[in-house]
Formats: sequence, C-alpha cells, structure tokens
Amino acid sequence: MDPIKRRQFDSVDEGADISPPTKKQTQKGDFFKLWNPVFESEARFSRKQPVPMLGNEESNKEEVETFYDFWYNFDSWRSFEYQDEEVPDDNESRDQRRHIERKNANARKKKKVEDTARLRKVVDLALELDERIKRFRKEDQLNRNRKKIEKEAEEKKRKEEEAKRKEQEAKEAAEKAEREKAEKADAKKAKDAAKNAVKKNKRVVRGAIKDANYFHEGEGEASAKEIDASLNEVDVLLGRIGNEELVDFVAKLGGKTDVKEIKMIFGQEISRLKGEGKVKDGEMKTLGG
Repeated sequence: MDPIKRRQFDSVDEGADISPPTKKQTQKGDFFKLWNPVFESEARFSRKQPVPMLGNEESNKEEVETFYDFWYNFDSWRSFEYQDEEVPDDNESRDQRRHIERKNANARKKKKVEDTARLRKVVDLALELDERIKRFRKEDQLNRNRKKIEKEAEEKKRKEEEAKRKEQEAKEAAEKAEREKAEKADAKKAKDAAKNAVKKNKRVVRGAIKDANYFHEGEGEASAKEIDASLNEVDVLLGRIGNEELVDFVAKLGGKTDVKEIKMIFGQEISRLKGEGKVKDGEMKTLGG
C-alpha cells in the first residue's frame, strides 16, 4: 500500500513491459495495431498526463508531430531501486552503508540513462517505419517543389515584364527622339520658309519702289542719289515693320504698278508707323514721310 514502494516496483515490473515489434514484423503487419500497445505500455511512466497516443492513418501532420515531439522529450518517473545489487545491513557501519548507497545510486543513474536510450531507440524505430511521416515528407517536398516552380515562374514573369517594359521604354524613347527630330526639321523648314517669305516680301517691297521709279518726281529716270535714298529708307522701313505687318503691307501692294497707288500705300504704312512711334517725322522724306 506504500505509494513510493508501489512506484518502485512498477518501474521494474517486467510482466507489464511490451517489446516493440521488429522492422520485419512491422513491414508485414499493421503498424498501428503493432505499435499502439508499445506506447500505451510506456505511457504509464510519464510524469506528464495525458500522454498523446500514436493515432491512426487519418491523423494529421500536427497530431503526428505532437506525438513524436512528446516522446522524444519523454519525462519518465521510472526508478530502479528494486534492482539494487546490494542492500545495506543495519549491523554494518555508517561508512559502509554510505558506500553501498552511493554505489546503488550510481547504478540507478546508469540504468536510468540506459532506459532513456532504450526508449529513444524505440521512438526512432517507430518514426522510421511510420508511413505517415514518409507521406508528410513527400507532401512537404512536393510543396517545396511547387513553391520553387511558382517562384521561378514569378521570377520569369517579372523578368519578362521588366524586359517588355524596357523594350517599351526604348521604343517610346526612339519614337520621341524621332518626333523631336521631325519637329525640329519641321521647325527648321518653317523657320526657313518664314525667312524666305520675309525675303520674298522684302523683295516685293523693293520691287514696288522700283516700279514707282524710286518715287522720282517728274519725267525721266531717277538719279543714282534718289535710288540710294529710296532704297535706304525702304531698308529702314522694313526694319521697323514686323513680319505679320509686312505680310499685310505686301498684300496691300498686291502687285500694283500704278505709281500713285504705290505711293499712297507707302504713305499709309509710314503714317501707321508714325502713329505707333516707330518712325519720326521727316525720317522718310523720299518715301513721302
């Protein structure tokens, strides 16, 4: 009835021990039917209760891992006092009794270590033969492979998108450069055309002066002095007129050859420029201003 002595006896009760099946027996039989009794027998020595059992084929990965984690860290209350080789006699001296007690304590400690190693081997063998572990490892490998393939596919997609983006950027840059080049060329053409138009309009103005005989009064041809004076004042006039105003001025001349009409148009333009403060009084005497 002594609980301490009861536990000491149960620790070494060989009749209650169940030996684990061999690898060959397990491979030929039902794993759970063969191994469940082994762990049920060992469970009685656990300080921690309840003890997780082996389960069955339907047990999930978490349940199986919990089971093996528990048994690999098994905390046993098993002791081996009943296997002491020597028992102190009351007639022996104190030193002799202490010597025997130390000897027995060391032997029990050694047996405890051996029993822990024995249980570890049992768990190792069960783990090795457990088809669920193999299935879980295979599933894990498949998941790792799947994730690897997905990662590689994502990386490939990223690189393809990056290459496509760079290609698109290069294409857009080339198109932009081409547009800028075309715009620059068009601008140059427009600028050259504007310059040519200005030159043409100025020639028209100078031609109109020539048609008006350089504003010579009287019969005969204008003198060299009159020609120079007229052309000089025309150059000044052209220098004061903007390009758009020049276009309007040329439009008014409109290929006219009548001297009076030409003089009148020049007079109107000079008056306009005077009104805007661009020409002073007496600055264009030859042209009528």
